[in-house]
Amino acid sequence: MPRVRRSFTTSRIPCPHPGCQQLLKNKSALTQHQRSAHQHSFRIPKPGQPREVHDGTANKQQCFTRDYHPLLDAAPPPPPPVRSNDDWTPYRNRLEFETAHFLFSQAEMSGQKIDTLLHLWGVSLAVHGDAPPFANHQDLYETIDATSLGDVPWTSHSVSYIGDRTYDPAPWMDASYEFHFRDPHKLVQNILKNPDFKNEIDYAPYREWEECSDGAYSRRWHDLMSADWAWNQADIIAQDPATHGSAFVPIILGSDKTTVSVGTGQNDYHPIYLSVGNVHNNVRRAHRNALVLLGFLAIPKTRKKHTNDARFRTFKKQLFHFSLSKILETLKPGMTVPEVTMCADGHYRKVVYGLGPYIADYEEQVILAGIVRNWCGRCLAFPWDLDGEHGNRTRELLEALIEEVDTGTLWDEWGIVVDVIRFTSNFPRSDIHALLAPDLLHQLIKGVFKDHLVDWVCNYLEETYGSTRAKEILDDIDRRIAVAPPFSGLRRFADGRGFNQWTGDDSKALMKVYLNAVEGYIPDNMMRTFRAFLEFCYIARHNIITEDMLKDLGDTLERFHEYREIFIATNVRSNFALPRQHAMKHYPELIRLFGAPNGLCSSITESKHIKAVKRPYRRSNKFNALKQMLLTNQRIDKLAASLVDFTACGMLIEPSAMSHLRYFEKQLNADSDEDAHGGRSADSNDVNQQAGHAEEEEEERDEGEESDDEGGAVEGEQVLCDIRLARTIQRHRARTVPDLAEELDIPELPTLIRRFLYDQLHPDADVPLRQMPVYGGRLNVFHSAMATFFAPSDPSGIGGMYREHIRATPSWRRGAARYDTVLVDSDYSPNSINGMEVARVLCFFSIPYSNNTFPCVLVHWYKRIGSQPDNATGLWMDRSRELSVIHLDSVFRAVHLLPMFGNSDPIHPAVRYDTSLDAFKAYYVNKFADHHSFEILS
Repeated sequence: MPRVRRSFTTSRIPCPHPGCQQLLKNKSALTQHQRSAHQHSFRIPKPGQPREVHDGTANKQQCFTRDYHPLLDAAPPPPPPVRSNDDWTPYRNRLEFETAHFLFSQAEMSGQKIDTLLHLWGVSLAVHGDAPPFANHQDLYETIDATSLGDVPWTSHSVSYIGDRTYDPAPWMDASYEFHFRDPHKLVQNILKNPDFKNEIDYAPYREWEECSDGAYSRRWHDLMSADWAWNQADIIAQDPATHGSAFVPIILGSDKTTVSVGTGQNDYHPIYLSVGNVHNNVRRAHRNALVLLGFLAIPKTRKKHTNDARFRTFKKQLFHFSLSKILETLKPGMTVPEVTMCADGHYRKVVYGLGPYIADYEEQVILAGIVRNWCGRCLAFPWDLDGEHGNRTRELLEALIEEVDTGTLWDEWGIVVDVIRFTSNFPRSDIHALLAPDLLHQLIKGVFKDHLVDWVCNYLEETYGSTRAKEILDDIDRRIAVAPPFSGLRRFADGRGFNQWTGDDSKALMKVYLNAVEGYIPDNMMRTFRAFLEFCYIARHNIITEDMLKDLGDTLERFHEYREIFIATNVRSNFALPRQHAMKHYPELIRLFGAPNGLCSSITESKHIKAVKRPYRRSNKFNALKQMLLTNQRIDKLAASLVDFTACGMLIEPSAMSHLRYFEKQLNADSDEDAHGGRSADSNDVNQQAGHAEEEEEERDEGEESDDEGGAVEGEQVLCDIRLARTIQRHRARTVPDLAEELDIPELPTLIRRFLYDQLHPDADVPLRQMPVYGGRLNVFHSAMATFFAPSDPSGIGGMYREHIRATPSWRRGAARYDTVLVDSDYSPNSINGMEVARVLCFFSIPYSNNTFPCVLVHWYKRIGSQPDNATGLWMDRSRELSVIHLDSVFRAVHLLPMFGNSDPIHPAVRYDTSLDAFKAYYVNKFADHHSFEILS
């Protein structure tokens, strides 16, 4: 049994991350396992390590006052305008604003329901001679519309066909196609001056290095401004006297069609989104208004007879490019002539805009790049030889080829569509071929994994075993997927993979449990193909990518190409001429150009669909829904801008109840001399007493029953790991050691507690059991603990923090028991995995002893089988062993175990997801459960 000795003192260890460098002095407090688990934190360059900032862009030397007079070196920003702390314009007070924000943005309440609520609210206040904040929903909407902050009105533009009509004229030629958009120039300015991004934005490209163990320095890539493309653009800007000294602002665009309804009329929309590359990746991924809705593109439709008409296909492509060119035209002057704009830190800077990476799936990349389908938009690889060595496409090469080569040859030998004018041709320093961003979601997860590998396994089973037996095997694979034990943040597939409509979340969730589910049914090289692909995805998903990671990325790609040949050998495939798999070859180059791919993934725009398209559509009456959706988005943006502004002015810092009480106290004092309603003024004691009651009510809510929240992104202080017991003590559970031992059916529990208490009080001494203290007092049992840790590669808060709940309860959600598995610090015992042991939590409890309260965990240990991971799956195998009581601080986080099926025997029907951790003899430690698990277990 591993000797886990951890002091009962704080487990809140500061994370050495940018912005927390002053806490590096506490690094000695980290255990060796924590250093290994959080290795990426120590890759952050310490003060004094190299960080090269581009000379041609603006720091404070390039800042200006509001009158555009240059500031002296290191001068502070101009002071913000003086604003009264009760100026809630256009709202009368905080209550009005918070009511509007809650009803419209948070509750998303319909106008009819708002009227009902305000009516009931008014009835309750009428007896006091008062009225609710708004008369009705129209009053609320008019107040929101009066907001000037974040006000970027919508405009539209109509386009119609003016081409050849000499043969077979079609109705689509006479139709008018309208697209809607907002001024991108104003949207960019709003992002740049958003005080919410004050510490999350770079105004100059930079290059960053880390110190290696041999004293040398290695390059690392993070946000867009840390990569080569932004640096090269700054070189061009610095060489031009007209733009020298200006800050470069790259414009990131992303577009993707989405479906909002199947049963009612027009159900497809084509939104386009905008962001700026100066904002850090974590902000863009966290949806903090760093990615905004720019417009809705037109979707031309026609009768089936004309669908394949070459003129119609060309018109659709040209309409797409013309729309983008028209939408972005207000940014064009600022691409060659610097303009002075306000920034998030309060300074004014000269900035120069430029088109940046474009986020799109392959179907959209074909249109963007103006290429023939099955060709690559970045390089000149032939469709039948995509993995060969070929040069990159460039704007200069394209223009030369169009001038010198005939149309047929361009189509057949170069994959170029001639009759489309690419929108980038209208903007300086822009080349669409160089701006196609890597796309983890559509290229890898939904493309290579779902559309290729999973389907190929089905084809292999049918080719090898025949249709009937293949269906039986697929049923058993679905059963294996369905019995995967529960894990915080992991979707459970109750019916396996047998569903018709796949989403990106479905594919990402299935990736985590698929590898061991097919074990025994497919050859080892197919398993190795999956393993290499998953490792490629997880490496590319890192928040910060180093040169060593790029080497690992190349190695996994080589292994993937080597092992995937098994699909040709088994007659599943005849070739691998697949653009999405070919895209993997470009990832090392794209990471050097654009930084970590997770900041440019289409999962960001997919998530934005929900807020910007699907929810506004559901709030509409479905008649002319788009116009209602535009207005809804505009109002949401105004409320969000007001929220940021009021927060920046310090008007939303104190609790809402205190603010409202002060407001009413002020009103009462103003009316104290002549109270029209016969009331009395509230003195300070009354106000304080009411405020105290409000705080007590808040505490009571906090101490109530814990929610079913499984965790996720969380804001707050950056810490390596913080784990705490749940707030709620389980009153119906055992309250003494003997009772708990009887309840859990563990007779040796008193002995385990004696050993634990002695280890806590005397960590460096060993004595016989008879000399250890006997505890006969009371204890408190809890059903969960909450772990908060730094995991920036996963969907996390702005600071990179992630939260998960670890369960140990005899009934989870009124159903079966749930006892999660965890990683425990073992100080690098011989059987550890990177300094950590695997254990299953049987009970959380706390013991008051010797003037301290010890948070305890009763665990059932697992033992690693072998010294190396399994060759095919790459996952560690563990087997159950003895019990012990450990300190809660010894637990690092939850870990996911998957049953080791071992062969092709069907699963017993009695096995379920909640019993699978007891039904098998050995398990894999699932390093693919999330990206943080991959980092610490690889």
